[in-house]
Amino acid sequence: MIIKVVLADDEELFRAGIALILSRDPEIEIVHQAENGQQLLDYLKDQNTLPDIVVTDIKMPELNGVEVTKLLHKLYPEIGVIALTTYNTKPFIRNMINVGASAYLVKNSAPSHMLHTVKQVFHNGFYYDKFVMEILNKQNLTNDDTKSVYDADFLTERETEILTLICKQYITSEIADQLFISPRTVEVHRKNILVKTGVKNIAGLVIFALQNGLVTPFEVE
Repeated sequence: MIIKVVLADDEELFRAGIALILSRDPEIEIVHQAENGQQLLDYLKDQNTLPDIVVTDIKMPELNGVEVTKLLHKLYPEIGVIALTTYNTKPFIRNMINVGASAYLVKNSAPSHMLHTVKQVFHNGFYYDKFVMEILNKQNLTNDDTKSVYDADFLTERETEILTLICKQYITSEIADQLFISPRTVEVHRKNILVKTGVKNIAGLVIFALQNGLVTPFEVE
């Protein structure tokens, strides 16, 4: 299956370079390039078939990456959003993840890391590397005000097991192997968890789980 990607970045030369890197992979197709968030939204509203992933810069004119990520998360939750930026500070990372980014990449990342991130977001719904996951875990572990409003029966024991493995970025087949159940059963539980939490996608589910104490903060492998 071909991964359809849209790029949004106001730096044309940089955007062209990213497009070249990604399009060299036979599994990836660049279907559109936008100079800012507004152009991106204008493109999406006219499409009968949506792209799988949007790679967006944070700092753009007219509509920046933060605002466009919020809108994409609300209007098109099925699209994975990869934030691509020169900013690698914890506040920027937390903010972008909290508004709905499925992954966070700095612009000096290796091409192989970018390709890996695109494929992980496509197949898993999100990809937070070790640095990002440590920030999220530490944030929730040290926040004494973060207490779950959900009782112990909100999720079944099996759902909690599956949710924990999702947060650890195990794919469906790996979760099935770990728990000695079928991949189909994993998918049924995954859908049930999304319905119970009211979250629209897997990236949002991971943040929801950590922020509400549905899983215990864990050491990143």
